[in-house]
Amino acid sequence: MSVKFSQELIALLERERDTPLTLADILAEASERSFAIIIALLIFPFLLPMIPGASSVMGPACLLLSLQMAWGRRMPWLPQRLLKYQLQEKFIDRVLWLISRAVKIIEKVSRPRWGRLTGRDSVWRINGICISWLTLLLMLPVPFTNPIPSVGILLLAIAMIEMDGLLMMLGYFVVGLNTALFVGIAYVLWQSSEMVQRAL
Repeated sequence: MSVKFSQELIALLERERDTPLTLADILAEASERSFAIIIALLIFPFLLPMIPGASSVMGPACLLLSLQMAWGRRMPWLPQRLLKYQLQEKFIDRVLWLISRAVKIIEKVSRPRWGRLTGRDSVWRINGICISWLTLLLMLPVPFTNPIPSVGILLLAIAMIEMDGLLMMLGYFVVGLNTALFVGIAYVLWQSSEMVQRAL
């Protein structure tokens, strides 16, 4: 039986170290599932009260990785500045709490299925495009919307790790919902600006 996403990530985060945990450490230990594991790890701060300074690193790093996936790359690459970024103990504690709650709930219904879908190179690239799009939405300066695209990214990441085609389809559905939501927000803002201009 393959190791569950939560078990693998907990093992990485709780391992005793002489130095602070960095993204380079995660990349070195995550084996062939490193893309999805690192992307999921980078997304966790957006599901929780934001740690100061984290968004300036986590967002661009997630976007860079997802664009590499869309390009078809199978092994992730990050610049040295991001690789040396140290994960704070407070961040690690919050991630471990979230894993024990939301992630394990998802894993209870997730299992390997629809292997013909999850194993295709084209699907790998589509996932990269979807995650890139959600990350761009995540980085928009729209208050209180961070968790919405973050859930879609996390669903796709876990679906790739668990090789779950059904969960992946759910992730695509969430991508569509996010797109519709942000288009609606943009339309409301545009209409509001039009009303303001007319009033002036």
